[in-house]
Amino acid sequence: MSESLAGKRFLIGYALSSQKINTFMKDSLVIHARDRGVDLIPIDLDKPLIEQGPFDCVIHKLYDTEWRKQLEEFSLQSPTTLIIDPVNAVEKLQNRVSMLEFVNELKIEHLETPLQVFVSDDSSESLQDAMTREGLKFPLIAKPLIADGAANSHQLSLILNQKGLTKLNPPIVLQEFVNHGGVIFKVYVAGDHVKCVKRKSLTDISEEKLNTSTSENYQVSNFSAQNQSDHENFAELIKAAEMPPLSFVNEVANRMRDALKLHLFNFDMLRDSRIGTRYLVIDVNYFPGYAKMPQFETVLTDFFIDIAHQKRNRESGDSDQMENKTKDADSNRNNL
Repeated sequence: MSESLAGKRFLIGYALSSQKINTFMKDSLVIHARDRGVDLIPIDLDKPLIEQGPFDCVIHKLYDTEWRKQLEEFSLQSPTTLIIDPVNAVEKLQNRVSMLEFVNELKIEHLETPLQVFVSDDSSESLQDAMTREGLKFPLIAKPLIADGAANSHQLSLILNQKGLTKLNPPIVLQEFVNHGGVIFKVYVAGDHVKCVKRKSLTDISEEKLNTSTSENYQVSNFSAQNQSDHENFAELIKAAEMPPLSFVNEVANRMRDALKLHLFNFDMLRDSRIGTRYLVIDVNYFPGYAKMPQFETVLTDFFIDIAHQKRNRESGDSDQMENKTKDADSNRNNL
């Protein structure tokens, strides 16, 4: 754990939706950060950002055009204030096609992404034709294209057969479903801090279940709840699941952080039931639900203190450069 900050307190303004405030800005986090020298200050969204502060750092999860404009104006007025994270970097994760494209470009051994295809609302191609073109087979996961934190962006469907496709309306992303033992690995990243946790997921779908199912599709949350009843010892299944190697998790997290140029994100990763060394990233989220992570107060506060030190070191370096320039100027005048 990082030490508490000495001297001047570090002021972080946060701009979040009311729902995000309720789930993230817990009293436990506010108090823990305050006790270690970091103040978390709400930004009033009814007032111009440039009239608020001063802030050493601004953290945010808002997507509208007006907020982006306010951030740009604020950055011009307060260039030393850290913005976490830049809007243009966040935008890549709002699109479920672009959010995974960069993962394969990292070329990390044993890491892949599932096959998927995007079908737009103006496409003349049928969903079945798009599947055939990309080599996709049932079962599939159907996802909205846009992942902006809105309720409908999390409405995922499990598609078991051809009839299930008829109930889908483009634009939509169809993603390969990979059996993964009913366990998903959620990897949370906050700067240099990485934590991997196990969570329940969809159970494996056998060929027999796929061929004999009378249903066409399921909402993912409903299917997960229904099939959890098939496993009285579901908690034991999670407990028994082996975690991915820590070195592998850290490599993936660090490489993704550098590629995305983001500080706050998480990714969902599966381990293929058939090939135990094959991992697949299926989703990447900006500023996720950290409160679900064990000891999130400590991890986030450590991150806040890290960026406080980075900011102060940078400012100290700039100050030293300015002082050296002044000394050089004085020396030159004395030599005249």
